[in-house]
Amino acid sequence: FPMAATDPQVLALAAQVTESEEQDIPLLLLKLKGILSSPSLGCEESKKIKQDIYDYGLTQYCLLVLKRDHSQLHGAWATAAQLAEILSHCCVGLEMKEDPEEFYKKFLPSAIDSMLVLGKRLQARFIRAIKEKEKQDFLHWFQIVTDAICWLFGGHTQLAACVLQNDRFLQLLITDDVETAIIMMSMLNNILRINSSVLLQVEEEILHSVLDEVVYKLSSTTNPAVGSAATKLLLLVAKFYRQLVQLFTARYKGLKGLLTKQWTGKGFDRELNQLLDLLYLEQSNGKGEMQKQHQAACIIQAVWRGFQTRKRRKKLPQAVTTLQRSFRAKKEQELQHLTKQKEDEALKLQMQLQRQRAMRLFHERQLALLEVVHASQVNKYIEEMEEKSALTIQRFWRGYRARRIFHQQKQSLKEYKAAVIIQRAACKFLEKRRRRRPLSPWKGPKGLTDEQRLALQQKVDDYIKLHPASQMSEEMSKELHMQAQAKLAQFLLRSRLDQRAAQRREALLAQVNTDVELLMNAPGLAETTEKDFGAFMSRSMPVATKARQTHNTMLKYTRWPWWKKLGDEFMEDNVIPDDAINTEMETLFIGGRK
Repeated sequence: FPMAATDPQVLALAAQVTESEEQDIPLLLLKLKGILSSPSLGCEESKKIKQDIYDYGLTQYCLLVLKRDHSQLHGAWATAAQLAEILSHCCVGLEMKEDPEEFYKKFLPSAIDSMLVLGKRLQARFIRAIKEKEKQDFLHWFQIVTDAICWLFGGHTQLAACVLQNDRFLQLLITDDVETAIIMMSMLNNILRINSSVLLQVEEEILHSVLDEVVYKLSSTTNPAVGSAATKLLLLVAKFYRQLVQLFTARYKGLKGLLTKQWTGKGFDRELNQLLDLLYLEQSNGKGEMQKQHQAACIIQAVWRGFQTRKRRKKLPQAVTTLQRSFRAKKEQELQHLTKQKEDEALKLQMQLQRQRAMRLFHERQLALLEVVHASQVNKYIEEMEEKSALTIQRFWRGYRARRIFHQQKQSLKEYKAAVIIQRAACKFLEKRRRRRPLSPWKGPKGLTDEQRLALQQKVDDYIKLHPASQMSEEMSKELHMQAQAKLAQFLLRSRLDQRAAQRREALLAQVNTDVELLMNAPGLAETTEKDFGAFMSRSMPVATKARQTHNTMLKYTRWPWWKKLGDEFMEDNVIPDDAINTEMETLFIGGRK
């Protein structure tokens, strides 16, 4: 806490905030409004109170509350809007001499960002509100927050660029709602009046986005209030930034026609005419400049066309020679194609004539043979000829198929031979390199030098000095040995007793299992004989019965063929697995033991 005299009201409020719960802090911070608006304060006293408020962390408390969920506060959005107003009044007029970078570079931008977030939320709820009373309340609180932002960057002009560069400012400006759009354009107007060079400090993309939205509002609405605010804003930009008027005429080519046709006679003709005069003046200046540029372009084009014409005239003989050569080559290709086509047609006709002549000779030969052959042998002769024809066709077909398969496998055969050649060369190369590589002699491990041995001995001595071994007398050693022997004897005795008790439990459990199985396999009371009674009257009879069953199971298992003992995949449904046999052997009760 500061050592200088502090205002008692600030001191008392800081104590209350420190001792109060978190949900009560926003209502306590509202008392700062009464402290700051006291009529008895002068200029110096006001600065002193603001400095005390900042030193005691009340300003930081206001910023932290603004970053919370405002719907959970007492008073909800009204409290948040009043805290934004209090925060702006606390920061304006405050001059930080200690750690100014923390205040100007971090705290103030964070306050601007929190206020813009609050404004965005109020704008969204105002648009969604249905009741008129709710809409008026949200609009009033939105106006308070925007006034607080204007008051804050009015006291600290460097924050104007911070406001424009914030993404939420553009989100607030891009809205179809009339009331909030007018408030945001009024806020932008205040920014330009407070810091006239702010548009030159922001990025070109942000500048274009802001101007695009203002021009869009002029083209998308017919509300006179929105048109007046947008026109005044564009006029202010054109007056402050003459270089941006050229951007208006180049980027928004239909702006003059839009202003003349849609907004003339809507109650703000004076500002509208001033803006149109600036646009027409820039257009006339731009026309003179464009005429000069047009003449220069014509001169450049004339010189370039002359250069290109002279260059083509120099290359004309070579081009004619190339053209004639290509024409003769094309003509020769066409002649060759026609000649080849005629030869193909002549060859096709010749083959057709030869085929017809061969068919005629074949038929004549057939008729001559039929005249010679006896009538009873005609069918046999025809069958022999058909068989010879079929064999001939099959022979030609097999030859064609073998040649086609050979051509298909020819590439694979080439690849296989190439792979064999590459592998043979690689093996020869590796063998040569293996023969050339000399055998490296075995190198034993390097021993320690005298210096290393002394250093290691010194480390061992130092460790022994730091960790000396505990000394024990002979009597203490004997006593400890006797104690260990006594405890070992107790453990062995107890373990032997536990082992006997476990054996008795296992024997009793085996006996119970044997009795249960015998009872489950026993016949009904109507079918019971004296022999069955004897199995349950004596202790040896159940054991013998169980042993007999187990023996029969083992005999049946040993008589199986070898393929039934290979595994589960060869086992049939009626086969008894090894686990069942082992289980029967283990549960057999003999003489009170398992």
